[in-house]
Amino acid sequence: MHDPQHRERETMTLVPTIGSSFADSLDAAAQELAVLRRPARNLDEQLASSATMMRWLHHGGWTRLGWPEEVGGSGGSPTLRGQVYDDLAGRGYAIPDHMFVLEVVGPAVVRHAPALAAEVLPAALRGDELWSQGFSEPEAGSDLASLRTRAVETDDGFTITGQKIWTSYGARADKIVLLARTGTSESRHRGLTMLLVDLDQPGIERRPIALASGREELSEIFFTDVHVGRDRLIGAVNGGWAVAMDLLQYERGMYAWMRMASTTERLREILDEASPEVDGPIAHEAVGRAYLALAALRARTAITLRRLAVGEVVGPETSIDKVLLATAEQTVLDTARELVGTDFILGDGLRDTHWREEWWYSRAASIYGGAAEVQRTIIADRLLGLPKETISGR
Repeated sequence: MHDPQHRERETMTLVPTIGSSFADSLDAAAQELAVLRRPARNLDEQLASSATMMRWLHHGGWTRLGWPEEVGGSGGSPTLRGQVYDDLAGRGYAIPDHMFVLEVVGPAVVRHAPALAAEVLPAALRGDELWSQGFSEPEAGSDLASLRTRAVETDDGFTITGQKIWTSYGARADKIVLLARTGTSESRHRGLTMLLVDLDQPGIERRPIALASGREELSEIFFTDVHVGRDRLIGAVNGGWAVAMDLLQYERGMYAWMRMASTTERLREILDEASPEVDGPIAHEAVGRAYLALAALRARTAITLRRLAVGEVVGPETSIDKVLLATAEQTVLDTARELVGTDFILGDGLRDTHWREEWWYSRAASIYGGAAEVQRTIIADRLLGLPKETISGR
């Protein structure tokens, strides 16, 4: 098989771009970075490799692209980082785990708490700190307005009590961007506040959650009378819903672009590793479906990134991005299961393990960040204006 994606990627690049300068830097550092192209044996090794790549990228100024100078960046358009992620994935490097979180929460901190961003963002961009995002709770996943973790105002800040769940990197992160309730339970989305919380202080208990693959990438986090200073406020008190909605745009923007870049590399690997026994019309059809799903995601996400880069509010249109992201990831990993061969299921090598881990993780792509059913309802109601469903006989 040949790679139908290899040259097509050139036709849908973001504008502006950084030309060949980053690719040249990767070429020059190929020997230095070679160890980072090997699959990590566990999550700790994966995060250590991520921190190493972050330091290299920051030294070259690449992770600083598009962030305001006032918070440790070098200015310019945030879309510049899109090419960095594209080139990293295309050369076989993992996009740093640190950036998957920062690309979601970082822009919201910069916009709604610029002084705080200037204080804390540089260390995160260097890879010295790993951040996490604390939204979901038991019985408050897709319905964030029902969350119950409380932040009680004090003279100098807030006291937090409650629980978060499904927190990526939560057991190992240094900080968490936390959504908590400062209003009454009846206030719903109008009574929420966003805070940045250090995770190394008393009153915080972290319990890893094992995924179906066995990896403990997610966690529960319990807060018992945890003090947070008022200087860690992101946005206004009781204004956390607006910050969260702003943040979700970036989860469907640059985060989706990064996932697309990584998944595109997975399709290339499938083409390299496909078993000769499965080559034929059925295999070609499977690759075609995966390629089309990725092409749709890439085109749609590029539009979202350009709009966000010039300060537009994207709104409910990002539900399209979320549905396309889940579709692309699941289609590509299903293609791997079909074409890589029996080792995908039975092999005990490190590469075989990684294929299975990624397939298992892709099953959640239609749940995390907004369940597919909810996103399709938003598309039907708010974008297409379709009539509401009715129950037969009523």
